[in-house]
Amino acid sequence: MTRNLFTKLLQHIDKKEFTIITGARQVGKSTLMKQLNEHCKQTGMPSVFLNLENKTILNDLDASPLNILSYLPDTEQRIIVFIDEVQYLKEPTNFLKLLYDEYTPKLKIIATGSSAFYLDKSFTDSLAGRKRIFWLSPCSFSEHLALRGKDYLVQEISEIQKNNRYKSLQIEILRQEWETFMIFGGYPAVITEPDKEERILRLAEIRDSFLKRDILEAGVQNETAFYNLFHLLASQTGNLLNTNELSATLRIKNETVVNYLYVLQKCFHITLIKPFFQNVRKELTKMPKVFLHDNGMRNSLLNNFQPIVERMDKGMLWENTVFSLLCEKHHSDEIYFWRTADDNEVDFVLPKTETPQAIECKYDARTESLTKYKKFIENYPNIPFSFCSFQPFDNDFFRKGFCF
Repeated sequence: MTRNLFTKLLQHIDKKEFTIITGARQVGKSTLMKQLNEHCKQTGMPSVFLNLENKTILNDLDASPLNILSYLPDTEQRIIVFIDEVQYLKEPTNFLKLLYDEYTPKLKIIATGSSAFYLDKSFTDSLAGRKRIFWLSPCSFSEHLALRGKDYLVQEISEIQKNNRYKSLQIEILRQEWETFMIFGGYPAVITEPDKEERILRLAEIRDSFLKRDILEAGVQNETAFYNLFHLLASQTGNLLNTNELSATLRIKNETVVNYLYVLQKCFHITLIKPFFQNVRKELTKMPKVFLHDNGMRNSLLNNFQPIVERMDKGMLWENTVFSLLCEKHHSDEIYFWRTADDNEVDFVLPKTETPQAIECKYDARTESLTKYKKFIENYPNIPFSFCSFQPFDNDFFRKGFCF
């Protein structure tokens, strides 16, 4: 199975800019690069794969970036150089800058890197115009189905979407898969694990072992406070984020909270979305809302893997899911929320996309009422408003444009 991002990366191979693949640990960056490398070999494109967890290669490249030339095949063709875990280099940004400036006609680098690389302030400045960043998110629902060997359900969804009169006989199986997806998230190793208890253990390993590596690489001093902050954010998904309240609750300085939030964003665990407003006095709030990129990580932090129907937080879980769906189609910077001083609110507003939209999430469609959103609809007639509900789960669920 190839990820949805695979095609976009293939299209970028011929471009001059270096390709940088971002994403949280364990979302499948290395596997994706190996698949790209295999494609190069099959199509006769010269390539080499360098894993910097190999200390011999790492020490060689740290000694001099030009030592990379000794790993390249002898050919007149442009060579695709895959570098996994580029952050292990002592000066990864300078390494990439030098090779781009002096050897672009000879080689094209496709690299992955974890949080330490993106925390480096010089990454953006020094590589401006020299790289394009591709974000590999946790798996989408269609990727979830493919990894679980249920491609027939992907085809079933396609049939539902093509034919408005079609009534699927697989809708109950699709509902069960969707609930599994909402509870356990999109990490590939979790998706492919058939046993529920093993899935929980795998998520705990990702939560503890790999989050600890993020903490170490980011230079976080107070590991307990950092973990407690992440746990607190998981319990407040979709809520306004008040750093002063978080600081008081955790008994750490406000600037420490701000720093830890920055690290969590750069490690691709959370996103803070901004408020949308045109009337500053009436649409007053300046605080962002927080969302996690993976429901499995969220539920692991909360140690809650109950069925959705039994959960007290089902509304928050659904809203976080809708945020992930929107991120599959749009950059997170294009996603806002709307809230006024008198607590009128719309969960998601996308005013700058090709097709502007405003979305209010409701777990149950029976709770939908346009009355509460009259003010937004009147003030922003050019931004179509709609509800996004989980129940009832039927064929129309897959016909809504923001789901797939």
